[in-house]
Amino acid sequence: MSEDEAVLVIVDGANVVGSVPDGWWRDRHGAAVRLRDSLVPYAAAGLPGLPGLPGPVEIVLVVEGAARGVDSVAGVRVASAPGSGDDLIAELAATAGPDRECVVVTADRGLRQRVEAYGARCVGPRTVRPPSAP
Repeated sequence: MSEDEAVLVIVDGANVVGSVPDGWWRDRHGAAVRLRDSLVPYAAAGLPGLPGLPGPVEIVLVVEGAARGVDSVAGVRVASAPGSGDDLIAELAATAGPDRECVVVTADRGLRQRVEAYGARCVGPRTVRPPSAP
């Protein structure tokens, strides 16, 4: 399956990192790196807890602010937002196209409304980060 055929999974890095009070605010860049690394297995396996969404999937982790500059790794492309992460996520969802399934991982209600208007499906942070995750 080519990357253009795989489900596009866009992860709202700030929202997912902020969903677990583990001290992430002391090292936002390090928290984004840990999140990126935890997403790698999902590229091949698909998202846990979402039947019907097996791998492979294309994962894009959107970071902003102090988390900018996190490098991409095999399985996870990191996109540093020049401004608002929400704006970049909406842009990525809009450009996915009507024939490509797009899933956005966020709990942000306003962002959910924006990307759903482009046909994206939204799931919460627990999809990729259980509440007990460090």
